Amino acid sequence: MKKLHIAMIAMSGIRACDTKLLDMGLTLPGFVERSKVIASLPSLGLLTLAGMTPKHHTVNYFEVESLNDAPQQDILQHYDLVAISSLSAQIKEAYRLADRIRGFAVPVVMGGLHVSSVPEEASRHCDAVVVGEGEPHWLNILTDAEHNKLQQFYTGDGGFKLQDSPMPAFELLDMDKYNRLTVQTSRGCPHRCEFCASSVILTSQYKQKPMDRVLAEIDTICSIWARPFIEFADDNSFVNRAYWKELLPRLSKRNIRWFTETDISIARDPDFLQMLRHAGCVQVLIGLESPDTAGLNGLETKHNWKKQQQPDYAEAIAAIQSHGISVNGCFILGLDNHGPDIFDKVFAFAAQTKLHEVQITIQTPFPGTPLYQRLKKEDRLLAPHDWDKCTLFDVNFKPRNMSEQQLAEQFRQLTARLYSKESTDKRKQLFRKQFRASVRNPVATA
Repeated sequence: MKKLHIAMIAMSGIRACDTKLLDMGLTLPGFVERSKVIASLPSLGLLTLAGMTPKHHTVNYFEVESLNDAPQQDILQHYDLVAISSLSAQIKEAYRLADRIRGFAVPVVMGGLHVSSVPEEASRHCDAVVVGEGEPHWLNILTDAEHNKLQQFYTGDGGFKLQDSPMPAFELLDMDKYNRLTVQTSRGCPHRCEFCASSVILTSQYKQKPMDRVLAEIDTICSIWARPFIEFADDNSFVNRAYWKELLPRLSKRNIRWFTETDISIARDPDFLQMLRHAGCVQVLIGLESPDTAGLNGLETKHNWKKQQQPDYAEAIAAIQSHGISVNGCFILGLDNHGPDIFDKVFAFAAQTKLHEVQITIQTPFPGTPLYQRLKKEDRLLAPHDWDKCTLFDVNFKPRNMSEQQLAEQFRQLTARLYSKESTDKRKQLFRKQFRASVRNPVATA
């Protein structure tokens, strides 16, 4: 049985090609704070594979923002296998790194959302490509690597179930580098928005992890981190409300603070909101996408669920935040029914609803998404393979009701307005008032 020395490399960091936006963002408190949160997340996918690696192998974990801070040749050439994971915006650097490593005669395997969408492209830069979920294939990859017989592609989910998930190798992390760690309770989402480049690309099924396994992961994090903050890495955490109503009382005993993504429907369940608060939930991120119904029309490939919810957005945000749980409302600029007035509408909506946090992005056609296929068919992609623009902050398509220049410039201006010190402080102050009210009168919010 051959012992493999394995390196796992996650391409990390925030990317944007719009240098004006980047330069401006460095002076905006709200923009900087959100960027630090996103940039500090480790790769749960690689840590999970590390956790299922047989103990006779050794594993090291690296996070790389650019080729300049990648491990050097004298380190990399001593590995027997290197696994690389990268999002679309970093993929060209990931390919260059993979090419460099293979030049040392070290085999490279690549996985993740991007390479799963364009496996033939990825195969030109590595020895093996994992298409879809990695867990069903990792042990076979290790066996093949031991015998120098890596396959070019590893495909199919093999019926993988989250109850078979291993414990992620959190012990590989330098905890001083992070402000939160990720735990996954589910994969998939029923809404199927056409722009979504998330786990729906990796699996066609909605999967739920047994709560005992979830709690075991949290307990492990608590054992190595004195004051843990957890981000549940789900596309839509509370789809299975009954599951969470059983999990939350057990979670409340862990004395942790946490954040997750959900949809607006939780606002209709005040008992559930109270349970969330008691269990340590401090913030939910909700994809509102647009402040008006027109922008939401046709956004989902199966139905118009979000469009139907939009008239209740303001009331729902108030209900959630009245329980002391802040809402990070997310908006996508440049949707097909958005005109030049959408930027003022988003700013006004955020102010009127007293959103604690606001996240704005530019509609981005990621490979593998229905949006990419539709815009390609309509000849509206500016550069179909310019993955550097898949940052959520750059324009790489022809908007329907404004020019590319309008979208980019107005996005910068809205960024400056939303994330200025004045706007950021005002949102924080308003939420602190709501939070104090919820503490003084918890029964009224139940």
